[in-house]
Amino acid sequence: MLEITSKQRKALEKAAHSLDPVVIIGQNGVTEPLVKMVASCLEAHELIKVKFNEYKEDRADYARDIAERTDSTLVRVIGNIAIFFRQNDNPEKRKIKLKKA
Repeated sequence: MLEITSKQRKALEKAAHSLDPVVIIGQNGVTEPLVKMVASCLEAHELIKVKFNEYKEDRADYARDIAERTDSTLVRVIGNIAIFFRQNDNPEKRKIKLKKA
């Protein structure tokens, strides 16, 4: 998991503002296929939103669990939306360039 500064977090939040959720958590909760889908979306996009249609009261715990299981950074949970970031290992394929702190 990448440690990010508050300035980097703010920049990621700003970049995610226009994004639509790519994964929706419904009645089945956080299952292994859902975690694999999040990991796949992170691989393709680096920065994604996940929407909680169910389990809204537990969304912060579930978001931390997803971040841990996908080796991503939980940028923020805003309302029923969680923002995740995982930088591509290959510097040439990175879509989002984080500025140094």
